[in-house]
Amino acid sequence: MAVAAAPRGWQSGEPRALDRAVRLLQRLEQQCEDPRLSSSPPSLRDLLPSIAQLLRDVAHARRAAGGGHPDGPGGAGNFLIVYLANLEAKSRQVAALLPPGSRMSANDELFREGSLLRRQLAKLALIFSHMYAELSMLFPGGKYCGHTYQLTKTAAHTFWREHCGARCVLPWAEFESLLHTCHPVESGPTTLALRSTIDLTCSGHVSIVEFDIFTRLFQPWPTLLKNWQLLAVNHPGYMAFLTYDEVQARLQACRDKPGSYIFRPSCTRLGQWAIGYVTSDGSILQTIPQNKPLFQALLEGQKKGFYLYPDGKSHNPDLTELCHMEPHQYIHVSELVSLQLMSPPYLPPCLLTCQEQLQLYWAMDSTFELCKICAASNKDVKIEPCGHLLCSRCLAAWQHSDSQTCPFCRSEIKGREVVSIHQFQGRPAEARPIAQDPGNSNHQENGEELRQVTSSAPPLPPHLDLSPGSPRSQGQLKVAPAFPRLRAPFILPRIKTSASAPWEVTSSPQTGEGATGNS
Repeated sequence: MAVAAAPRGWQSGEPRALDRAVRLLQRLEQQCEDPRLSSSPPSLRDLLPSIAQLLRDVAHARRAAGGGHPDGPGGAGNFLIVYLANLEAKSRQVAALLPPGSRMSANDELFREGSLLRRQLAKLALIFSHMYAELSMLFPGGKYCGHTYQLTKTAAHTFWREHCGARCVLPWAEFESLLHTCHPVESGPTTLALRSTIDLTCSGHVSIVEFDIFTRLFQPWPTLLKNWQLLAVNHPGYMAFLTYDEVQARLQACRDKPGSYIFRPSCTRLGQWAIGYVTSDGSILQTIPQNKPLFQALLEGQKKGFYLYPDGKSHNPDLTELCHMEPHQYIHVSELVSLQLMSPPYLPPCLLTCQEQLQLYWAMDSTFELCKICAASNKDVKIEPCGHLLCSRCLAAWQHSDSQTCPFCRSEIKGREVVSIHQFQGRPAEARPIAQDPGNSNHQENGEELRQVTSSAPPLPPHLDLSPGSPRSQGQLKVAPAFPRLRAPFILPRIKTSASAPWEVTSSPQTGEGATGNS
């Protein structure tokens, strides 16, 4: 199904198409009211009304725009054509599996766990969950943002914008040819397997959201398709389109073989992996590794004895070669280079230039490379996609407190990248710490200079209490109030931290989702 030329909004039947889709979802929702159809996420009973409401929001926003913003190829109009056609097709597939309410009986195959019909219904529920996520990311609150959507991985974002421009969707054949320019793939079965992995909504197209999810799952970018082949095509532990309950059922046959495991893309945390495994006592747990490539999580779990037998099989593929190919980003601190690591016009507007930040840090008798949360370790990790930098210890502690947003800007943490910051050598005299001297005739002038530097500085993030007496040993994280905005001519004291006891925050599978919830 090729992308047609976008109709000119509301004059071309788009309102009727959206209304028809909402009514179709409402009828389907009535067929799914039987409580025996309820399952772990994703659940059609929850997804159908959510999609219908979001489509109403889209219709309202498009009506309010009044067609004043014509869509180009691959824009909002094109996306809605593809989306609504796919939604109608998938809705009819679900309706065909669900007999009318008057004909439902307790012996129907649809209500038997593990049956073919139940498996087909679960796969369609996963597709609907992907469709809802895709629509909500491209139309948050009903307003289109596909032309400004920021992919998590910088290299993937650059690739999409350079080859696809402001488009948010394109046919598979065109996408395949574009991807081939930097990541060649063999034609035939390999191409079909790649399409089934990327095209999560099974529409015959690739959206910018689907590409974002794929590049997060099979990072890093330089070896993207090699990672995919080793982890998805060749690895016996990979399971596509499985739910939480289905993972539990599949691992039941391996309960007498601790270390058995399988992994799947999480359906509730898109772009992350969920790993199910059998513990030494025969329990079945599922966990979501936090912000690390899958091969790293599997290798770490293998060393600890958690992930030894993929799907119960004795041969565990060797993934160590992927470790040697993982890239390491180097950031040079220089007055001549901007800290804005992404290309305009997709930049967060709040970032300061490198010169402004350097002057601010020097005025505080600090450095750019020092983590601004703990003020003890150097920054060695970049949060994606916002690009803020901090040390890995603080990021682990921050996420250990169940926070999945950036401590600086509160945007969602979709990934992380290891970085090394090269220290800037040199420091202008006018940016050095200001000594308190009431008799200094230049005090007012220096204070004014400091005021100019700090006027555009963002608020400092909350300080993580990492002192020896903090309640971290009980698994709690204390967040102190944020520091107030610094203003001249007050003297900025040098930040000092007391030595703390060694503390390591781990994200072992034992602290994963298996004990608390589904993915």
